[in-house]
Amino acid sequence: MSLFITIRILDVLDILLVAILLYQLYRLIKGTVAFNIMIGLFSLYLLWLIVRALNMQLLGSIMGQFIGVGIIALIIVFHPEIRKFLVFIGTNYNVNRILLLDKLFGVHKDKSVEAEQIEILVDTCFSLSKSKTGALIVIARNSELAEQINTGELLHAKISSSLLRTIFYVNTPLHDGAVIIRDNSIVAAGCILPLTQREVDKTMGLRHRAAIGITENTDALAIVVSEERGTVSFAVEGELKRRLSPEVLVELLAEHLSSPQ
Repeated sequence: MSLFITIRILDVLDILLVAILLYQLYRLIKGTVAFNIMIGLFSLYLLWLIVRALNMQLLGSIMGQFIGVGIIALIIVFHPEIRKFLVFIGTNYNVNRILLLDKLFGVHKDKSVEAEQIEILVDTCFSLSKSKTGALIVIARNSELAEQINTGELLHAKISSSLLRTIFYVNTPLHDGAVIIRDNSIVAAGCILPLTQREVDKTMGLRHRAAIGITENTDALAIVVSEERGTVSFAVEGELKRRLSPEVLVELLAEHLSSPQ
């Protein structure tokens, strides 16, 4: 009998893939209630192993029944996180390119906003910033955002500074919702977005939480103008960059809206 463990290249690859999956899972649930639930479930599983080792029949049987339906319970409890993970897989360009899904299903599309429109968006946001007019602009990429668009008023209008400033003017009925841009046009205004369930800075308002929420669940981009401070923020993949300058916002939009080579 061999005294040494044979490690193949495939074993190393297997470990690396599991480590990557666990890291992505940690990123998805860190700072959320789901993380505390995961710790609780892990503690319960360890307790069950101890009960089994001590041969405590009654308690072990009860806990065994609970563990037996654990997969179904996990799917129900972690439904938002599972959805976010599947969205990450489905909209990740590198994954789609490796699996050739972009060619099979046409996953990747041309950028939804041209350079000229990026300049218009940036100028509009900082114009709103000067007057401390709150705004939330969402730019769709591969995700169609049909569910969110249906909650607002359909416009299908050309991107223009005057229209955006009119929409977000305080006395207009659509100023509280989000504007959604798709296929180089303003598709809808006054849209309702999902709020993030993560613990975030308490100084953030609903617009910032909605920007994080929509970018957590889809591959969309979001620009937020704070009504209180007049600062401009940018959200992508659930991460919010705050207090941006016009130059930085232009760079971020150009980077994330450009088509990969």
